[in-house]
Amino acid sequence: MTNDQSVLIPAVLVGLRTNESEDDFQHAMDELASLSEACDLQVKGVLTQTLPHPDNATWIGSGKAEELERAISGINAELAVCLGNLSPAQMKNLQKIIGVTVWDRTGLILEIFSRRAGTREAKLQVESAYLQYMLPRLTGMWQHLGRQGGGGGSRANKGVGEKQIELDRRQISHRLSELKKELADIERTRDIQRSGRIRGGLLAVALVGYTNAGKSSLMNRLLSMSETVGDRNTEKEVFEKDMLFATLDTSIRKIDIPGRKPFLLSDTVGFIEDIPHSLIKAFRSTLAEVRFADILLIVMDSSDPHHEEHRRITEETLRDLDCEGIPRIYVYNKSDLRDNIPEIRDSSDMKCVYISAREGAGIDRLLDMIYESTGAGRQEIDILIPYTDGDLINRIHNEADVISENFEENGTRIRAVCTKQLADLIYSRISSI
Repeated sequence: MTNDQSVLIPAVLVGLRTNESEDDFQHAMDELASLSEACDLQVKGVLTQTLPHPDNATWIGSGKAEELERAISGINAELAVCLGNLSPAQMKNLQKIIGVTVWDRTGLILEIFSRRAGTREAKLQVESAYLQYMLPRLTGMWQHLGRQGGGGGSRANKGVGEKQIELDRRQISHRLSELKKELADIERTRDIQRSGRIRGGLLAVALVGYTNAGKSSLMNRLLSMSETVGDRNTEKEVFEKDMLFATLDTSIRKIDIPGRKPFLLSDTVGFIEDIPHSLIKAFRSTLAEVRFADILLIVMDSSDPHHEEHRRITEETLRDLDCEGIPRIYVYNKSDLRDNIPEIRDSSDMKCVYISAREGAGIDRLLDMIYESTGAGRQEIDILIPYTDGDLINRIHNEADVISENFEENGTRIRAVCTKQLADLIYSRISSI
């Protein structure tokens, strides 16, 4: 993984179309170009191939691979970026023919993540995913060290290259074990911090959605509304830029808009189609903020003709993260870039709103919907609390909406509406007495 972002590397994009439509294939190629741009690559050429299925040896076929080699030589490209996930053998064979480094789509995304990771946790997560990606691809990296047999033992018959591969594998496996321990420590700290926020009793709202849909812009818009005039604190703002995966780090901010109840808002890493499984696994602890949210705001770029497909991908990723059952609002952002806004018809299971985070249109309606949906993430409790547990009674008064309170012989009977997390804690505490 490289870190120098100052030099644009000339690259050729390579696409393989199998059974998808021309429109879907072109959209995927456009997205690959955007990913390349986000990785500081200069796209100097595009080469495509149509096959019923990927070639087992070179992915695009030997004839097309030779054509790619000529194209790369003609424009002095230093990199070939493939639309697809190549097997280690396909990558090695293709590199041998074209004479330059080959990245597949997963490798490209991993490179972007390695450059954008800001916090220690994100850096460790990306390193873990990258090492898992590299393990099966070590063969061929040391092929310049030929087989040098000798001696009688099985290990003595291995060439220098083979010995280097074994050494690399042991080092990577050892490093993965270290990363697992470090990330487990960070996750424990995150759990403690999350418990503190839950005890604070504030509604937890999470922004999720396809990358570059405008989640960070929406958070900054809400932050600007929660600050008094002349007291703007730009240190609270999160980084935003019109590019894929502009930020990877989860940010949590308190939104306290005058005249409305405050809530916590979290901004998470964006999703993308066919996101590498190793990245989802690595970022699972960070994305846990989504699982503990009371409401999900699924943000989409409504000006993108494929935004409904992006919504589907987001929903699938949320299922992978075990986020079923959390109330959600579908936020169609960038409405200022649309020629027309269709009439919204909310159903019982799908609440929608069109907004423009940049212009501020629709934000008040979104806030109304957040507070209207609060009841969906809260529940009513009716419980008798012993007089000896005054701390629990104080928590209910501080964090819940008390409906009634009666003093009985064995304790205080309280009816209240609170978050599910607080209700679970209360019932657990009472059952243990």
